[in-house]
Amino acid sequence: MTWMRWRPAMEQALYAPEGGFYRRPEGPAGHFRTSVHASPLFARAVARLLLEVDAALGRPEELALVDVGAGRGELLTGVLAALPDEVLARLRPYGVEIAADRPAGLPSTALWTEEVPRGVSGLLFANEWLDNVPLDFGAVDGDGVLRYVEVDTATGDERLGGAVDEADAAWAARWWPAPAPGDLVEFGAPRDAAWASAVAGLERGLAVAADYGHTAARRPLLTTLTGFRAGREVRPVPDGSCDLTAHVALDAVAAPALHSLWTTQREALRALGVSGARPPLALASTDPVGYLRALGGAGEGAELTDPAGLGAFGWLAQAVRMPVPETLAGLGGWQTLGS
Repeated sequence: MTWMRWRPAMEQALYAPEGGFYRRPEGPAGHFRTSVHASPLFARAVARLLLEVDAALGRPEELALVDVGAGRGELLTGVLAALPDEVLARLRPYGVEIAADRPAGLPSTALWTEEVPRGVSGLLFANEWLDNVPLDFGAVDGDGVLRYVEVDTATGDERLGGAVDEADAAWAARWWPAPAPGDLVEFGAPRDAAWASAVAGLERGLAVAADYGHTAARRPLLTTLTGFRAGREVRPVPDGSCDLTAHVALDAVAAPALHSLWTTQREALRALGVSGARPPLALASTDPVGYLRALGGAGEGAELTDPAGLGAFGWLAQAVRMPVPETLAGLGGWQTLGS
């Protein structure tokens, strides 16, 4: 048996140069389905958001689209296909992905990189990225001491390890108090740092994280750590055979001193024109092909905005030295976080 804390175990299982889950050629789409894979409507909604960011920035000479955790470039490709030529002529797209070589078929204008670019202006979008940033887990023992959870990397069996360090104890006290024996904590500081670093790459623009998430009022009672393999949920074993994902404390992640909004994917996508409403039945007699096309789009829109499914994802949007885009401003709920 090899026992270690979950954070290094996840790092090794997901991203090790040899044998890491995300180093596999089939990519994430071979194992789980995200909003990007569910429908092209998602990429079109992001394209609309990018156009609004462009307008709010005064249509800069160079406009950036930064796709963080880009997978195999599906979102980048979809967004570029939905943009007008005038915007494409000014656009600098970036696919940020640590775990894969440049995908075949990615538009030649896109830069494929392991590092978030610095000093750019535009839209930074991270779809289901933060849930794969490795983190530690903890539990309160019978004496009321918060301890790290250790995992056997071969079997996924767990045990309690040593008491948590000062930094994680302080994070838990601020964001995830766990006073009673048996209470669990998912230490989100690595996600906070990863997001802060990504947002710092924007000179001006909008940063959006779309992910499984929760806030302080609704922290989960049970662990959210899950494994996925070949489209099925499996036991999370950090041996490189499956994806390892845990929900994100989005309120803790939010970079301070920025104008910020937490909302659901359902509300954000509906504001960006994605609807699950069925087309009028009369269209079936006047334009049967158009009706079937609209019906298919309604089904895809319903899946993306389903409040019990993808629509329940959290969206964290943060404006960096720019006005809030019009459609998201209409959602309300924006606030400026203190530093």
